[in-house]
Parts: sequence; structure tokens; C-alpha cells
Amino acid sequence: MSDLGSHDANRRYYDAFAKGYERHRAGNDPGGYHDLLDELESEFLRRYAADRSVLEVGCGTGLILERIKEYAASAQGVDLSEGMLEHARARELDVVVGSATELPFADESFDVTCSFKVLAHVLDIERALLEMARVTRRGGFVIAEFYNPFSFRGLAKRLGPAGKIAARVRENAVYTRFDSPKRVRELVPPGCHLVATRGIRIVTPAAAFMGIPVLRDWLRIAERRLCDSPVKVAGGFYVAAMKKG
Repeated sequence: MSDLGSHDANRRYYDAFAKGYERHRAGNDPGGYHDLLDELESEFLRRYAADRSVLEVGCGTGLILERIKEYAASAQGVDLSEGMLEHARARELDVVVGSATELPFADESFDVTCSFKVLAHVLDIERALLEMARVTRRGGFVIAEFYNPFSFRGLAKRLGPAGKIAARVRENAVYTRFDSPKRVRELVPPGCHLVATRGIRIVTPAAAFMGIPVLRDWLRIAERRLCDSPVKVAGGFYVAAMKKG
């Protein structure tokens, strides 16, 4: 019987992924696909997190957390994978091991709680969002990112072949869910209300297109201009800001 979606399965996947996770990240491809995603996510978060205490759920190797640290009053991360956290600790970031569905923090510990590229791999996403809301103070914000099925990326991930993330490990080794913008509104946890959304990777058909120098520039301009426009509902990554209380 498959344990896909369990903590152990997710931990194994990300421990394996950690070995080569930063091959096209962390300054290895400045201005590229992953750099653009991190920029657009971090900039959206900054609207709510500047000079406030922030927790990133599923911080991985700390690439976004490092950006958050530049403008937040304090920045802490939690992740299930020790392999990922080794890189985050090497960046001297404040991180701990823990699960998104059972955060190791007291109620109302942070002004802002965020999660990027992680909730799509959590089977009990309602529980994870409740936990994020629990550790967020009243008047604070929960910033959560979802995988959108109605997008170029969603179509490619669901119909295309599974990519390789490590030796003998492919993307289909981890549970992945897709939640539409309509479903996102239904997932807002009790006591919170939706205040803003952003769509990321709207017109980029595949990450490889960002490797073409001239096309890269045009795609970056287009993604920036469209991320907060009405067509944001077509973003492969759909980010929601929810205010608590």
C-alpha cells in the first residue's frame, strides 16, 4: 500500500531533492525562472510582512526566508526535511524541524505566517491552513500559495511526464494537489478573510523558456505586469493573503 502524502513519504522526497535543489537556484541562474518566482512571492509577502515577525512554513533551503529576513522584524522557518534545513542553517537562518499540520509554536506567535510551493504537497491542507492561522496573531496575515489547475503549469504537470529531482526519484514520488482560485476561497480558514491574491507564472509555458536570453526579458516583464491584473487567475502559482480577525 502506498504511503504517498504521508509525512514520511514527503520527508524522503525532500531529503532526496535537497541534494540538487539549488542547482538552478541560489544565484546559479540570476534573473531566471526560479529567481523570478522567488521575487514575485517575496514582494507580495512584503506588503504584509515588512517590520513584522514572520514564520515561513516549508522553508526548504531558506532561499525565500533569506529574502524575508531583509525586510521583516524577525524571520523564522520550519520544514519537515532535515536535508533541506542543512542548507538553511548554513545560511545562518533561524529554522526548526516540524510539520505543516502540527506546527511547533504556541498560539498567536507571529504577525505573519506564509507558505510557498509547499501546501500543494500536503494531503490535509485544511489542517495546515488552520495551523497557520492558529500561530498567527489577530490582525495578522496568512499568506498561502496554491497550485492552480487552470494554468499552463497545471496542464503541463498533470499531463506531461514526471520530472527527475534526484537519482531514481521523480516528481510523481510526492503527493501533489491542485486547487482552483474558486477552491482557494473555500479553503480560507475560519476567523480569516481573503484580502488579496496574486498569480505567478501566467504566460511562461515552461521553465525552459526562461533560459532563452531575449525571451527571458520579455517573460519577466509580462509576468510582472500581469501578476496583479485580472488574468492572475491563470497563474500556475496562486497566492492568497488572508487577514485573521
